[in-house]
Amino acid sequence: MAFSRYLIILALVTGCILPSGVQALWPIPTTLETGMTTLKISPTFYFDVQIEGPPSDLRDAVAQSQHYLENDKLGRLVVGRGSNDTSALATARTLSKLTLSLASGVAAEPISSEAVKPLGTRSEEYALIIPADGSAATLTANSTLGLYRGLTTFNQLFYYYGGVTYTLLAPISIKDTPAYPFRGLGLDTSRNYYPVCDILRTLDAMSWVKINTFHWHITDSQSFPLEVAQYPELSINGAYSPQEVYTASDVQYIVQYAAARGIDVMMEIDTPGHTAIIAATYPEYVACSDASPWADFANEPPAGQLRFALPEVMNFTASLLTNVAKALPSHYFSTGGDELNTNCYANDYLTEQQLNRTGMTLNGALDTFTQTTHGALIAQGKTPVVWEEMVLDWNITLSNETIVMIWISSADAAAVAGRGFRIIHAPSNYFYLDCGAGEWLGDDPTGNSWCDPFKTWSKAYTFDPLANLTEAQYELVLGGEQILWSEQSGPQNVDPIVWPRAAASAEIFWSGKQPTGAALNVTEALPRLHDVRYRMVQRGIKAIPLQPQWCALRPDACDIYA
Repeated sequence: MAFSRYLIILALVTGCILPSGVQALWPIPTTLETGMTTLKISPTFYFDVQIEGPPSDLRDAVAQSQHYLENDKLGRLVVGRGSNDTSALATARTLSKLTLSLASGVAAEPISSEAVKPLGTRSEEYALIIPADGSAATLTANSTLGLYRGLTTFNQLFYYYGGVTYTLLAPISIKDTPAYPFRGLGLDTSRNYYPVCDILRTLDAMSWVKINTFHWHITDSQSFPLEVAQYPELSINGAYSPQEVYTASDVQYIVQYAAARGIDVMMEIDTPGHTAIIAATYPEYVACSDASPWADFANEPPAGQLRFALPEVMNFTASLLTNVAKALPSHYFSTGGDELNTNCYANDYLTEQQLNRTGMTLNGALDTFTQTTHGALIAQGKTPVVWEEMVLDWNITLSNETIVMIWISSADAAAVAGRGFRIIHAPSNYFYLDCGAGEWLGDDPTGNSWCDPFKTWSKAYTFDPLANLTEAQYELVLGGEQILWSEQSGPQNVDPIVWPRAAASAEIFWSGKQPTGAALNVTEALPRLHDVRYRMVQRGIKAIPLQPQWCALRPDACDIYA
């Protein structure tokens, strides 16, 4: 028996595959050992929290896990959906409880506090053991955040058939820790408005695949839906309607909801470009406002950018950013900085007047503007985050702590890393979820989206975070995110356009590789991603199918060379 088990393990390692039963797990854990014993969840199963004074959000997380365990009712993705498991279930032992505990000497802080600590200081690792004999399972971690990640994994291990919730894999031993500290999802809620309930549902789904940052692109040229107490006219004049506004209480609720699910909210107010809507309140602050043809002055309509050379505009922007940022617990705030169109200022009288008066160049004025706005954020303890153009297209001084997001091309990461900046990968050629939907501009019936083609989950999954970097630069990679720009998206299609594709980057930046040490690969991953998608549907997410169900029930049968 021992010899045959050795052969099985050897085959798994040498073949760089995982046992079929772990199709349930996403992202795949750092280390994973499983058996072949069936284990049922007892009708009286409970979570035994062995923590003195557990925080309320940990208690809520346990209740959430209990709910999923009882209500997921996901049948195994095999022909018959588990009907062949009945004989094994008839003699299976039962699991009565999962004991949760923290490492000795660790104080129990709320999940919501752990989730917003600076990158690199959050403790998300955990260890999960499920014996085969029915004795108590154990989940241990160094923080409540780690316990939350472990609960997510625990819920993925179980299937349902004929009134029984069970696993075929006992005993199970997992030790897990993220490969990268930043694992994000970006959402643009300015081009089209998303009700709070849709954002909350998205946060739920993010937590299930251990995404830990919601990059909230909340304003842009088309609308300013964010209520700012010090500048109330911005949303009064800039939102699409009074009903399409994120009030201060909305923002706080979303931030708290996210944090309780292990998610930090990194807000972005893009400046000095992507700000045309500010002209609805402060027309004197915006150059080339609604200029025509818009394509001469902006990447998309409407035209209009902040007159960043003007001292009053610098001061206004610094005040705006800091007033928003100070109400957020995150250590990170994005000021954007992408797609600044210099044509907008070429014949702008107020800008030219200021540049002539001071002897500054446009680049010099942008440098002063950036140092002013970033300096105000840094004084509040915030780390600025910018798009790559601020490093690659302009000669400006940025704090060494500034984080740079790569978006134009994955190839640009090497140049940014060469300047010594920490990077977040969000390259459009792999991670943009809006690509491939066709042209959205009018009067262009044969046009395509600028970033065609559609970025499939498998294309995204092939991304290598360390490509073209030197080994010394590896530590500059904080992680990455997939992102949805909303020119053609809204609450009606957010679920199917995001899920399950956004789970691809979640695994890249949590797992980094398979438990065997082999590289991640789409053939091994597809059956597990099917499982993620079907479980999401069970929980109310309208995630798009990846293949016909016939294929989902027959792993590898629909591979191109099968």
